[in-house]
Amino acid sequence: MNGPSQPGDAAGSSESFEQNRFDRQFSTTSFTSLCDTDDERDSDNYVPGPLLPLKEQLERDKEDESLRRWKEQLLGSLDYDFAEDKVEPEVTFLSMEICCDGREINIPLTIEKRTNDISFAIKEGCNLRVKFKFAVHHNIVSGLTWVNTIWRSGIQVEQNRHMFGTFSPKREPYTHCLEEDMIPTGVLARGTFVTKSKFIDDDGRCHLELDYSFDIVKDW
Repeated sequence: MNGPSQPGDAAGSSESFEQNRFDRQFSTTSFTSLCDTDDERDSDNYVPGPLLPLKEQLERDKEDESLRRWKEQLLGSLDYDFAEDKVEPEVTFLSMEICCDGREINIPLTIEKRTNDISFAIKEGCNLRVKFKFAVHHNIVSGLTWVNTIWRSGIQVEQNRHMFGTFSPKREPYTHCLEEDMIPTGVLARGTFVTKSKFIDDDGRCHLELDYSFDIVKDW
């Protein structure tokens, strides 16, 4: 705890004020525009039902037109010819696109479970949007969620969760856009940040772990 301010501590007080202002700004404005959820608190009580091959699920409901329409409303148009006998869903992430004030940074994502050596720069104060492209195979993936943790100088500054949703397998890839967000500004906002992300579903499967870094810079 800091003691009472002294006349000679003006510079230190100013720096402390700026640091507190940045901490508040960064905590209320996520560069990834992720939303905190209460799902984590209830995860211990959640027991997923038995997983069946998609083809078996579709055959069960073949004669029930109302249930079939409900599933299509929930999951979109199901590709019945694309249904397989495999039980485990598989999500393949194809790319991550960073859109920042008219500039687009397209980052291909490799097929490995852990991706490294990804870095990019974003300008302070810009409006940013993140977009993912991914494909779903074999079976329905339920509750696909992005867990994102941001570090600076070895200190965790933010952790968020963003729910993508539930997706059925289909031939064409899905595109999911996060809401637009604004990057913090100021001297203390600039610097290098390290991000560790993982994409999990309701059954606890981790479909991708993604490590990358980004720099907040004054100018492009």
